[in-house]
Amino acid sequence: MRPILAVFLAALSAAAQQAHVNLDAAPHRNTENLAPYGTQVVSPDVDAAGRITLRLRAPQATSVLLAPGPLLNAIGGAKGPLPFTKDAQGLWTLTAGPLKPNIYVYSLLVDGVRVADPSNTLAGFGNQPPFSEVVVAGETPAYYDPKPVPHGAVTRHIYHSNVTNGEREMFVYTPPGYDRSKKYPVLYLLGGSGELASGWMLYGRANLILDNLIAEGKAKPMIVAMPNNQVIHRSHPKHVELTFKTFEAELRQHIVPFVDKNYSTRADRKNRALSGLSMGGRHTQQVGFNCLDLFSSFAVLSAGDAEAEKSNAAFFASKDTAKKIDYLLIAIGDNEEQPLGGATSGPRGSVAERSRALGAALKSHGIPHEFYKGGGGAHDWGTWRHLLHEKVLPSLWK
Repeated sequence: MRPILAVFLAALSAAAQQAHVNLDAAPHRNTENLAPYGTQVVSPDVDAAGRITLRLRAPQATSVLLAPGPLLNAIGGAKGPLPFTKDAQGLWTLTAGPLKPNIYVYSLLVDGVRVADPSNTLAGFGNQPPFSEVVVAGETPAYYDPKPVPHGAVTRHIYHSNVTNGEREMFVYTPPGYDRSKKYPVLYLLGGSGELASGWMLYGRANLILDNLIAEGKAKPMIVAMPNNQVIHRSHPKHVELTFKTFEAELRQHIVPFVDKNYSTRADRKNRALSGLSMGGRHTQQVGFNCLDLFSSFAVLSAGDAEAEKSNAAFFASKDTAKKIDYLLIAIGDNEEQPLGGATSGPRGSVAERSRALGAALKSHGIPHEFYKGGGGAHDWGTWRHLLHEKVLPSLWK
């Protein structure tokens, strides 16, 4: 082991169990037997082998379960939520694993109510119920961990939108050594349904992934704009009907002009890429494919459309489309064969089926693209971090 890496890992180990002293690659290793500040229970507790122990002190609860989600999937809970066991003092405990290194999302069902783990300081939120993250660390930092390399900066911007008639936010990453005398290409990176603009930074760790790839010479220095692509209430009865036109207006009137005005960009379509996960993948296709005057590269992650030729009629009808595409990726996780929500069937099919249908439409029209399946995950951040690292960022502007 190189000396600098040994020192780095030693620092991580000393700060483990949610101390929040360093940006910790193993925050749930209970090396000091200290509970997180403000709690009396250590949860989660991850040992060196990757075994996870969850704990909840709830003396009056009658049932505590690990809810459906990425952690339950990784454990193998195909039969449904996993029960905790309760001791005489009212402490509920569940131990599972070992699991391979990754960051897993989970939540608890306490007497039927879905809640985040109250002892875990690594929590997330969106316009969906809050959740918790548990980090199973390997022997060395992962591709999404902070490493001793040059780091870029992320800036939060607030701007007024005439499209949504309100104040909106956008996060913008600039690469290490960002120099306004130089011009940079821009990746516009979109979240999924229920994600906020901060999702790709906080849970996707896009900035850390790109820091590491740039340091390794595997990705070009670029600006990454992470806007809020929620433009219609997700429960609105006309969400699908309204969201695509509304988001295109937001892109054209505010998002792209804001980035070009405030950053040193190569302000042309050849140096702009659009990518998104789930709903953001749908935006990439449904909106991006109709904006070839703005973008020439696309990555549709965990999304697709069985009626793509109808949804993007002009895109598929034009004989010039293939010439205008520099890079086009359709990518899914290994376990996205089932319709979302755990159903055995669905009106639009599974994510994998819709993605393959989009790929087939592209192929039938002679539009070059790449199809990729991998990462070992399902419709979750484990998949999207992998796709960003393995395919999206290394493939742009090569």
